[in-house]
Amino acid sequence: MSEPSHYRRILLAEDEEAMRTYLSRALEKAGYAVDSVDCGTAALPLLETGEYDLLLSDIVMPEMDGIELAQRCNEMSPETRVMFITGFAAVSLKASADQPQAKVLSKPFHLRDLVLEVDRVFADAKDALL
Repeated sequence: MSEPSHYRRILLAEDEEAMRTYLSRALEKAGYAVDSVDCGTAALPLLETGEYDLLLSDIVMPEMDGIELAQRCNEMSPETRVMFITGFAAVSLKASADQPQAKVLSKPFHLRDLVLEVDRVFADAKDALL
């Protein structure tokens, strides 16, 4: 029996307000607890104090990009999984090389696909523990 999704906490870092709201609502509707921030630097204090199961980050953001944020996340909270969202295919390839454990979802995507990928990340994490 898998852990109910509402026990899973997601930190969403997305600089575009409409996209951030859209993604947060979809993930909350799917049963996840979501905290969202508009830049990588705003995510750092939350990663230090909160226990997140997943960092869902845009790659291209002002102040600190998603790749640097993921690297900092790995240092502060190594058990937190990482998933990137991006509208840039070339950035997606760089992210895959820099964070081989991270899933990259390219924009545009359907919200259903996002939720399925997040569910899959958690299913993979559970399988790794078995």
